[in-house]
Amino acid sequence: MDKLLIDEERVEDIVILRVQGLVDSGTSQQMEERLDRLVAEGVVKIIVDLGMVDYISSAGWGIFVGEIKGVRQKNGDIKLASMRPDVREVFDLLEFNALLTPYDSREDALTAFGTTENSELA
Repeated sequence: MDKLLIDEERVEDIVILRVQGLVDSGTSQQMEERLDRLVAEGVVKIIVDLGMVDYISSAGWGIFVGEIKGVRQKNGDIKLASMRPDVREVFDLLEFNALLTPYDSREDALTAFGTTENSELA
């Protein structure tokens, strides 16, 4: 069985999911359940840090596309951050940038939500 690790971190009202492993037909349900739980809890500002993901299948991409409409209806967004080049290539090829905005880093995604995690501003 495939294994997907998902760590969760909160920055203000934003949840950052750090994903590690492969997001494929064997693990995409785990990703979907985590996103569904967050939305059920009222979390609609979500950053998915894909820096440690080597591969996302069509089933995996379908989870993000499937979740985005409901999140945006609640004035939220799902932002994808830190995609590796191979993953980004498939993302661009499938033209998902029409639906989801990719960010080079989690900091860029936080800034897009109007938040920074830089504690040096104190």
